[in-house]
Amino acid sequence: MRDYSEKRDFHRMQVNSEIELTDSNGEKFTGICRDLSAAGMQLFVKRPVAVGEELKTLLHPTGDQIPPLETVCEVLRCEQDREGYLLGTTINEVS
Repeated sequence: MRDYSEKRDFHRMQVNSEIELTDSNGEKFTGICRDLSAAGMQLFVKRPVAVGEELKTLLHPTGDQIPPLETVCEVLRCEQDREGYLLGTTINEVS
């Protein structure tokens, strides 16, 4: 049996990098990508985002050898966290 911490299908990678977001109305804003897995991301943003909202994301790499990661995500949860909001998202498309 797998330990509880290993029950996810994909392991999370701690990122803590700035990410560019565009909502379904075309409004652009930034956040911090806290962690990333093959199936989703945890994002920290300054404003709430509705569950079910589709977000386009652009995550720039720290080096020149890896291209930017562009995705289309769906917000699964939005929880208030200190001075902002934590979003749990699922990745629906990678561009």
